Amino acid sequence: MRSETSIRVLLAKPGLDGHFRGVATVGAALRNAGMEVVYTGPRQTPEQIVAAAVAEDVAVIGLNIMTVSAARVVQRLFDLLTEAGARDDFLVVVGGIIKPADVSWLREHGVAGVFGPGSAMADIVDFIRERVGED
Repeated sequence: MRSETSIRVLLAKPGLDGHFRGVATVGAALRNAGMEVVYTGPRQTPEQIVAAAVAEDVAVIGLNIMTVSAARVVQRLFDLLTEAGARDDFLVVVGGIIKPADVSWLREHGVAGVFGPGSAMADIVDFIRERVGED
């Protein structure tokens, strides 16, 4: 049953990467902090991610990226959200191994937060809470 006060977060792994330790760790930290986590699984397309975010009524889309261009994936995700009239409905955060050139691009183009290896789970939880807030 959905809590009316918890923040709902969709975690997704776009691309062909099958490593799941990072996304599992973040998901557990968010759940332990009282957030509801929807994990779409590996090898998701931006189309699948947007459809899931809309269907699941989440506040946050978190992408775990390791093997693809983060800028390319996020640009497609934002294009799809814009087409759906939902561009401003979600806080988008990205984590994983992100190329330095992509980090700047992501921040300049609307990604709220970028978290690399070694990011503290408490920092991710606090970041989401500060930007989404509790209902």
